[in-house]
Amino acid sequence: MIKPEEKRQNNPEEEEQQTVLSVSLDKKQRRLYHLYGEAEQPILSVHEDILIKYRLMKGMTLSERQAAEIRMEDERYRAYILAIGYLGLQPRTKQQIHRYLLRKEFEEANIEYALERLENEHIVDDEQYARQFASGRMKNSLKGRLWIKQELRQRGVSSQAAADAVGSLDDEAELQAAITAAGKKWRSLKGETAEKRHKLFAFLLRRGFPGQTVRQAIQTVVDSEEETSFEEDDGLLLDN
Repeated sequence: MIKPEEKRQNNPEEEEQQTVLSVSLDKKQRRLYHLYGEAEQPILSVHEDILIKYRLMKGMTLSERQAAEIRMEDERYRAYILAIGYLGLQPRTKQQIHRYLLRKEFEEANIEYALERLENEHIVDDEQYARQFASGRMKNSLKGRLWIKQELRQRGVSSQAAADAVGSLDDEAELQAAITAAGKKWRSLKGETAEKRHKLFAFLLRRGFPGQTVRQAIQTVVDSEEETSFEEDDGLLLDN
C-alpha cells in the first residue's frame, strides 16, 4: 500500500513548483546563465544553448523534476562543449578527452555522452587520428614504427588501431627517416668506425626503427661518409 507521502511525491501535479523571477548572465563564464527564484541560490545554471532549447525565461514555472532533467541535460551538453574546445587546440583521442573531462570533474555518464556524440558526429575518430599521428611522427620527429606504436597506445588508441596505423606506413619512407636520423647522429659520435656504428645502432633502435631498417640506414650513412672522405683525400692529392 502506498503511503500518502509517497503518493504526493509521485504525483507531478503535487511537486514543488518554482517560478523564475530573473535570468542573469554569469559575470565570469561566457554563455552561462543563472535562473533565480525567491532563494539566493539559482534554481538552475545552464549553458546558453540549453536556455534556448528549453525556452527558459523570466516568469515560467519549473517543477523539481523538470529542473532535474534540465540540469542533467546541461551537464552532458557542457561536457560536450568543453571537449569541442579541447579538440580545437589539436587532434585528440577518446582517452585523452576522457582524462581531460575527468580532471574537470564531470561525472562518468556525462563524459560517455560527450564521447559518444563526438564519435557519431565524426569529430573524434581514433583510427584517423592514429594514421595522421603515425605519418607525422615519422616524418617530422624521425621516429620508427615501434616507437610510434607505443606512443599511440599511451594516448589511448586501441592495439588494433595502433597496429593498423603503423602497418600503413611506407617502408621506404621509414628507411629515409632512419637515414636522416642516422646522418645527424653520426656527425656527433666519437671513436673508431666500429664503435660509432655500435652507438648508432643502439640509438636508432631506441627511436623505434626495426633492426633491418637500422642496418640499412647505418650502412648507407657509413658508405656516404667513406665516399665523402675518399673524395676529400683525393682532392688533397690532386692539389699537391
